[in-house]
Amino acid sequence: MQFTVHQRFFFDAAHTLQREIEAAGSRRIHGHTYHAEVAVRGPRDPATGMVIDLGHLRARLQEMRERLDHHLLDEVPGLGTPTLENLCLFIARALSDLQPAPSQVRVWRDAMGDACTLDLSPGA
Repeated sequence: MQFTVHQRFFFDAAHTLQREIEAAGSRRIHGHTYHAEVAVRGPRDPATGMVIDLGHLRARLQEMRERLDHHLLDEVPGLGTPTLENLCLFIARALSDLQPAPSQVRVWRDAMGDACTLDLSPGA
């Protein structure tokens, strides 16, 4: 049996973006409230009854939040261009040492209706 455990966090951050459409507003520094969800998939440990201790996952997500919250995303080392896709990848890479490693990372902006999901499952 495989279980998938999810944990969410949010952060407020600013960025700029060079793009062809909606260019003027995107090039200026502007901000969003971002939401992120990390999923971890695996068997339930018979000794603990858990796939992962959510306390450990929450602690790591708090570290991630501190790296992103109230920052200019253009300046976050290792992020690259501050797109939803790169945010998903950045979070996944930062948490890749978890056991089990994330199986999915989702980042979205409710106010904009935008979302991106990175599926890290085998065969995805």
